[in-house]
Amino acid sequence: MKKVLITGAAGFLGSHLSDRFIKEGYKVIGMDNFITGDKKNIAHLLQNPNFEFIEHDVTEYIKIDGDLDYILHFASPASPIDYLKIPIQTLKVGSLGTHNLLGLAKAKKARILIASTSEIYGDPLVHPQTEDYYGNVNTIGPRGVYDEAKRFQESITMAYHRFHGVETRIVRIFNTYGPRMRLNDGRVIPAFMGQALRGEDLTVFGDGSQTRSFCYVDDEVEGIYRLLLSDYAEPVNIGNPHEITIKDFAEEIIKLTGTTQKIIYKDLPVNDPMQRQPDITLAKRLLGWEPKVSREEGMKITYDYFKGLTEDELYKSEHKDFSSYINK
Repeated sequence: MKKVLITGAAGFLGSHLSDRFIKEGYKVIGMDNFITGDKKNIAHLLQNPNFEFIEHDVTEYIKIDGDLDYILHFASPASPIDYLKIPIQTLKVGSLGTHNLLGLAKAKKARILIASTSEIYGDPLVHPQTEDYYGNVNTIGPRGVYDEAKRFQESITMAYHRFHGVETRIVRIFNTYGPRMRLNDGRVIPAFMGQALRGEDLTVFGDGSQTRSFCYVDDEVEGIYRLLLSDYAEPVNIGNPHEITIKDFAEEIIKLTGTTQKIIYKDLPVNDPMQRQPDITLAKRLLGWEPKVSREEGMKITYDYFKGLTEDELYKSEHKDFSSYINK
């Protein structure tokens, strides 16, 4: 039985990856410090003999006993609300955390896949975004703590690959959605669905002409799984290329939920990208991968998940209390 370490295992994507690797017959070691992850995301795995959980901050020294075949580094705040509240921790997990995990991969002779992001492209001047585009990022803007953490993460990963010969994989993840997303984490899908369920007007930032493309979590996990097992070391976009404006998407959500709220408009946040669409030509060629789940199908599943939340969860305004993690 092969063994895989998944950091950020209690997060949205990390928990779905844990499910997938257990289904594929792996022994999974999940690691999380719960700064943004949620214990309920892995509660169903805790009694599984092929799942072991370690509560740990990856920015501190990491010790794993025995052999290790694969590492998937998915520990990181990922929503704008998170990384604006905990900017130092966001930078540290992308730098110190990645350094620690690359060192572990080197020591264990394990293959490591790191979770990068479409945010490394910034507010792109090339559309759709291909892997050879270097990006248009404001290094000192409020979003820079996340963007630059991920860009550094890619750089140190390639350095370990070239200098130490570590087997590395880099996935650039575009907007992903599905069950286990946090309702109030500032991203557009849970924001719209939460507002619809609470009977609130849907908030669109800017004039709504900015675009996004949304990939259902099962498709994203399949792409990540195939990339890990591939022979390709450089970054690969994994996302859904079907683009939609935020205004049109808000109207889709109103139709899906059967609600009657109106759309209201607020100022666009600083450095918020105007376009986001992956070019997945490389993923198709290398991995034989492309998304299968339509937005209509995936959004219905996701809405059913959010409808199952308790009243407390639905109306909770503060999604996370970071006070114990912040040293001022």
